[in-house]
Amino acid sequence: MVKSINDGDTIILNDNRSIRYIGINAPEINHGEKEAEPYGYKAKQFNKSKVFKKKVRLEFDQERLDQYGRLLAYVFLPDGRFINEKILEQGYGFYLFRKPNIRYDSLLLNAQRKAMLGTKGIWYGWKEKGEGYLGNKKSKRFHLKACQFGKQIRDKIDFSNRWDAFWQGYAPCKKCMRVWW
Repeated sequence: MVKSINDGDTIILNDNRSIRYIGINAPEINHGEKEAEPYGYKAKQFNKSKVFKKKVRLEFDQERLDQYGRLLAYVFLPDGRFINEKILEQGYGFYLFRKPNIRYDSLLLNAQRKAMLGTKGIWYGWKEKGEGYLGNKKSKRFHLKACQFGKQIRDKIDFSNRWDAFWQGYAPCKKCMRVWW
C-alpha cells in the first residue's frame, strides 16, 4: 500500500520502503533551497492521483537499488495499469535508459513519443535552441558539443536538436545543460 508520494517518480510504501520508478525521470519539486522544476508539482499530483493509498504490485529488474538506497521498480496497479508508462504518456517526465534495467524500455520510449507527439506536459510549447548535440550510444545521454564529457565519447551520434535526441531515447547530461526547460 502506498502511504506517501515524494514526487513524480518516487513513492513510499506503508512499510517505509522508498520506491524509485525505473525508466523515467520526473521533474523535481522544491527541496530546501532548490526551486521546483517545471511540471514538478503536476507530476507529483498525477502520481498521487494514480497510486496514493492504493495497493501496488512491484516488479524488479536486474538492479534492485539506486545510489540512495531506494528500491528500483516497475509499478503496477492491481488492474494491470503500468504507472511508469502512464507518467510518460502524460508528459510528466522523460524516458531514462539505464542498464541493466531495460525490460520495458521499448514500451516506455513509445509512451514518451506519444506524449511528445501530443505535446503533453513537458513537451507542451516545446522551443528548440538549434544547437548541436552529441549522444553517447552506450549510456544514451546527450551533451552539448562543448561539454567536457561529450568530447570524450567514443561511440557517438550527432543530433541537430534535443527533440531528436529525446525521440531516440537519449536523456540530457545533467552537467552541461539544464534538464528541465
